[in-house]
Amino acid sequence: QVQLVESGGGLVQAGGSLRLSCAVSGPTSTTYSMGWFRQAPGKEREFVAAINWNGEMTYYTDSVKGRFTISRDNAKNTVYLQMNSLKAEDTAVYYCAALSQWPTVPRDYWGQGTQVTVSS
Repeated sequence: QVQLVESGGGLVQAGGSLRLSCAVSGPTSTTYSMGWFRQAPGKEREFVAAINWNGEMTYYTDSVKGRFTISRDNAKNTVYLQMNSLKAEDTAVYYCAALSQWPTVPRDYWGQGTQVTVSS
C-alpha cells in the first residue's frame, strides 16, 4: 500500500508562488503515475495535475495550465507541484495520490494534505 505525506503549503499573496512536495513510500512506488488533487471548502475534491512514472508525460486541468508544473524525482521518491501566479481560487487543501487510471482517476489512498491559502 502506498503511503503519502504532503508538505509545502502555506499562506501566500495572490501572484505569489509555492512548491508542494509529496513523499511517496511503499512497494513499487516509483512505478506509479501520480497526481495532485485539491479540495476547496464546500466543494468536491478535484484533479489538478498528473505525471507518469518516469516524468515524460504530464497533464493539467485547464485552470492551472501555464501556472503549475508537476515533476518527480524517483531517486527521492518525491513528487512536486510548483505553483506560480497563484490566485485566490487556488485556495484549497492539496493532496497527492497514486493514479489507478491515467490521467485523473486516483487510487483510494490519501495523505493528510497540505493547506494552501492565497490572499487577494
